[in-house]
Amino acid sequence: MRTVRTGQFPGRAAALILCLLASPALAEPKPAGEGAGAPALETDWPLHGRTQDEQRFSPIGAIHRDNVTRLGLAWSVPAGTTRGLEATPIVVDGVMYVTTTWSRVVALDAATGAERWRYDPKVPGWKARHACCDVVNRGVAVSKGRVYLGTLDGRLIALSAENGTPIWEVRTAPLDQPYTITGAPRIVKGRVVIGNGGADFGVRGYVSAYDAMTGELAWRFYTVPASKSGPHEHPELEQAAQTWSKDSAWESGLGGTVWDSMAWDPELDLLYVGVGNSSIYHRETRSPGGGDNLFLASILALNPDTGRLVWHYQTTPGEQWDYTATQHLILAELEIAGRSRKVLMQAPKNGFFYVLDRATGELLSAEKYVSVSWATHVDLRTGRPVERPEASWKDSDVAVVPSIAGGHNWHPMSFSPRTGWVYVPAIEYGYRYLYDADFKFEAVKYNTGEDMERLAASLEGYEEIALAFCSPTRLLAWDPVAAKKIWEVRRDTALPAGVLSTAGDLVFQGAEQGRLAAYDARTGVRLWASDPGVRIMAPPISYSVGGQQYIAVVAGAGGSAGGHFIKIDDTNAGRILAWKLDGIAERPAARPRPLRSVGAPRVELSPDQVVHGRAVYHQYCTSCHGLGAKSSGLHPDLRFSTPEVHDQWAEIVLGGIRQAKGMASFADALSASDAEAVHAYVIQRALAEPTVAQRLVGWATENACVPASWIAD
Repeated sequence: MRTVRTGQFPGRAAALILCLLASPALAEPKPAGEGAGAPALETDWPLHGRTQDEQRFSPIGAIHRDNVTRLGLAWSVPAGTTRGLEATPIVVDGVMYVTTTWSRVVALDAATGAERWRYDPKVPGWKARHACCDVVNRGVAVSKGRVYLGTLDGRLIALSAENGTPIWEVRTAPLDQPYTITGAPRIVKGRVVIGNGGADFGVRGYVSAYDAMTGELAWRFYTVPASKSGPHEHPELEQAAQTWSKDSAWESGLGGTVWDSMAWDPELDLLYVGVGNSSIYHRETRSPGGGDNLFLASILALNPDTGRLVWHYQTTPGEQWDYTATQHLILAELEIAGRSRKVLMQAPKNGFFYVLDRATGELLSAEKYVSVSWATHVDLRTGRPVERPEASWKDSDVAVVPSIAGGHNWHPMSFSPRTGWVYVPAIEYGYRYLYDADFKFEAVKYNTGEDMERLAASLEGYEEIALAFCSPTRLLAWDPVAAKKIWEVRRDTALPAGVLSTAGDLVFQGAEQGRLAAYDARTGVRLWASDPGVRIMAPPISYSVGGQQYIAVVAGAGGSAGGHFIKIDDTNAGRILAWKLDGIAERPAARPRPLRSVGAPRVELSPDQVVHGRAVYHQYCTSCHGLGAKSSGLHPDLRFSTPEVHDQWAEIVLGGIRQAKGMASFADALSASDAEAVHAYVIQRALAEPTVAQRLVGWATENACVPASWIAD
């Protein structure tokens, strides 16, 4: 058994957050086939996962275990943002195409970082209100001289790869509804395939395919029915409708958004897409009486020509914990039980690592890759998880593992054909779902079914416990044939990061304290690390120009994890970076965040008004401004609002005078008294004296991070 720890930890401490760890295992490496998918030039990174099978493995081996310590920074380019960066760069013919925040695109010389062009789709700032997890974008698709971009406000745009000039633009999601696009498009047989997000706010999910030359809609597959009786847009919805009760919350859209992962097998001619969580997490509120609620939390195999369903597999029937199946899909060929199998692999949020026959959808294995409390196991005969009744929050509060962040989120994993292992950026902690007997669906708010007021009240004074005490992320090497963990690295950070594996038997991932690190693919031992001066959560890539291998990544914290589970004391100035052997570029220095002071007016506050303000705040404001009005540093911390902000409170919250910067008007959802109550709550939080817990957190944050294993009890 092998566990690799990074960093040192101080003495034992107590906390009020659930953080659980799983045990690693050790086995000998097993070789595996190269996997399916159209070939790509070894020198390029032309597709989101480098090849259609999405393995995120680079066959370039010039950088390897024996010389990786010679890696030095080749170039560094400012990304022009201080918000989250999640993109996979695309490299074609020596040109790198990268997206940044607000769906902007930049084209760079891949050898030098010199800028070729930039494109700004001018997403309206108020659209940030519809983004659950920051104004991020995970990348473009490049094909036949065109760059394809999905924008936060729901457009699909084709640009000239030569100069960034728009060629065509279509609207793929309605602007006035809380749809967003943060995922990367895929090119399949001359069509651009794109999904969308927004299930947490209340939308109906679908995935669409557009003609790559003209932008004309080719087909659309809805993942959930619009009603019990129809009309159904395609026959598969008749099957899906049978798994929903007639009293389902149809007005919520039901969710099921396809917001990230896809893969294509050109031999089987199947397009695989992952489907997300429900709209209204609470099962009995969403679909009274139960039901599997197809096609939530499912993997779909579609005919790429017609969009018709070939097979599906549901990872979490009737899901009620935000357990999306939108996580990275990988295709490979593995020898299982003496037989070569074309497989699809996924480590979705629910904590089980799935291996499916990708031709038929047959379940081959499903084992826990992190701690799991909601189910005992997955029945291989039926393909269904065996749920623990006590994990359901039908009419009571329940603590469940994994949390709403999942055992694995959007951060891509990687498969190495050399070791036969999958390298998973995993997360280990739990979450408490607080039942709300009075919940009612309202458009454009967090519609989870949880009692957000009680959740907020229970966490006040403890919001930063996760930041100081719980470092729940891991890098796992998982053997998909033996269905077990080989090794793990326990990372001293709560910020997950995407993974790259290479022919040099290296695994690259953003590590603690903003580093990019290289690990031995067979042992997990860290061999090299570089500090670029800003935290990394995006996946690295590798490519070659002029015979020189590069490792590149986009750096900048943000998203849901970056916005809530880490504390950022610098300006988080994002960068696009590349390393090469014997690189000598100067490392950019992190810039400290300016000191802040409390400018809240000292006025008498009504206790009832503060309580109401807490409830409203945590329905509409938490995603940007943090639990308990404590921001990680990426977005304005309202406790430190200036006197001007306090004076203009109503004009900002209701009048929208700062919507160009992302602070939309909430006049359609909040009354003047609601806005005033939120203001009272923020003032109360700004003037609150630190509790013992807060002082303990402050000490731990400044000194070191206490391991999550010491808090689990």
